[in-house]
Amino acid sequence: MVAEEIRFSNALKSIARNQEIKRSVQNSKELYPLLKNGINRFVAGQTRKEGIERVSHLYSKGYQVSLEFIGENTISESECRLAKSEFIEIIKELGANQIRGTVCLDLSHIGMMISSSLAYSHLEEVAIAAQENDINLILGMEESDKTNKILSIYKDISKIHTNVGITLQVHLHRSLSDLKELLRLPGKIRLVKGAYQEPAEISIPRSEELNERYIEFTSMCIENEHPISIATHDEHLLMDLKARGLLTSLNTEVEMLDGVCPSLLKTLKEEGIQTKVYVTYGTEWYLYLVHRIAEYPQNIYTFITDIIEQNNDRMNGY
Repeated sequence: MVAEEIRFSNALKSIARNQEIKRSVQNSKELYPLLKNGINRFVAGQTRKEGIERVSHLYSKGYQVSLEFIGENTISESECRLAKSEFIEIIKELGANQIRGTVCLDLSHIGMMISSSLAYSHLEEVAIAAQENDINLILGMEESDKTNKILSIYKDISKIHTNVGITLQVHLHRSLSDLKELLRLPGKIRLVKGAYQEPAEISIPRSEELNERYIEFTSMCIENEHPISIATHDEHLLMDLKARGLLTSLNTEVEMLDGVCPSLLKTLKEEGIQTKVYVTYGTEWYLYLVHRIAEYPQNIYTFITDIIEQNNDRMNGY
């Protein structure tokens, strides 16, 4: 990112968790309809039906797929149970539609804000359903103050369920040590640069240094023949990984978020590289959308263009 993009990204991250702004945007009868076409590029819809339809379409075109019911930081036990049940229903519907995909979730969505034991209990139910339907799970990696809890739960669940993987944020200084431990466990490692705004003393900013670290982490996974999802939209980084022969290795896939750089992902797929689209749905789209634009500032151009042109062609580029 250039300096202006970094400033823009940091500004967006600073408002991402502003509840007053979130409520104003989501509840506005004037603003929400205006933004809807822009939102639809990045979020399949508000219902499970829309999420399943979206991944079905992408799967039929030869992409691997991940699906997430958006939500995090849930503090009501009843809402955590509802979220857990929703993930189980997603898994059953993917199985019924013979989609051998991945379901992604944040542990803070299913109970971790209340207790680690509740999150583990709910995760185990979801993991059992996933195993029965030949579906993989990937746990999201949230803000750095949750990392220890997430890794602890993951390490426990992976002893029983090998179909559960984990996301790792490359920008955190601690992640190299974490990666060495995770390589001893069977689950897929999903590598992301890191979308959350973290203090400078514990993280690396977007830079060539971060890209080199991403390449190092990717190489470590591949050298250990460990399943890996290369989750980035950075074309410069992807071309570097490709030139080093790291995109065609065994158990390796390139993953991009739905609506972000679809033409690039299509090109990689046509070159024989395993590709995956990460699809989301749900009513809690505000935080997700802000993070997507902050993570890849060029998204603001397509977002605004979709609003102006009232563009509803969500498969454009795929």
